[in-house]
Amino acid sequence: MRLVIFDLDGTLVDSKQDLCNAVNATRTWMNLPALPEELVASYVGNGAPVLIRRAMGPGATPAQLEEALAYFLGYYREHMLDYTRDYPGVRAGLDVLHSASVPMAVLTNKPVRFSKDILAGLGLDRYFFQVYGGNSFEDKKPHPVGVDALLAESGADRAHAWMVGDSAVDVLTARNAGIRSAGVTYGIKPESLDETAPDLLLDSLVELPPHVLR
Repeated sequence: MRLVIFDLDGTLVDSKQDLCNAVNATRTWMNLPALPEELVASYVGNGAPVLIRRAMGPGATPAQLEEALAYFLGYYREHMLDYTRDYPGVRAGLDVLHSASVPMAVLTNKPVRFSKDILAGLGLDRYFFQVYGGNSFEDKKPHPVGVDALLAESGADRAHAWMVGDSAVDVLTARNAGIRSAGVTYGIKPESLDETAPDLLLDSLVELPPHVLR
């Protein structure tokens, strides 16, 4: 039994602009200057609290971080589909796997409600039997708890399961869970794959199905 688990931001959807806009709106609210987009993007991948902590800087107090996170989540909830779109090749790759009856799921460190709303808003939710976010378990990626849960739910064989993502966090998640990893070169943090190499590199998700189905 096969299983393919996808990261969300930088893998299925290009959400960089909306995330950066929300972070800088938060900094403006906190009377701080905006940050360069690429710097904000480098903070993405470990969940909203970590993103805001990095974006606010080491001088922020716990109270300021709490206020900033609350503002960020509220702003992002209203604007998370302003510019976010699925990457080219995503639907084509998912269609092939779906046609082959391969179970697919999403495991992201983004809050689960936001993740489900983005997938539904883009019409991608129909491909996935489960979506887990950064608040679905006590531990976030790269902890393997999410992968273990999806393996149990799907009945898949660990040897035939894949984790697909754009960053070292996803590769480490796969390693910690004892499954295969595929990294995409087009995402938000593909440079992190240079030092933490996946089992497979993809320039597009249309390249994934032959490796999963063989």
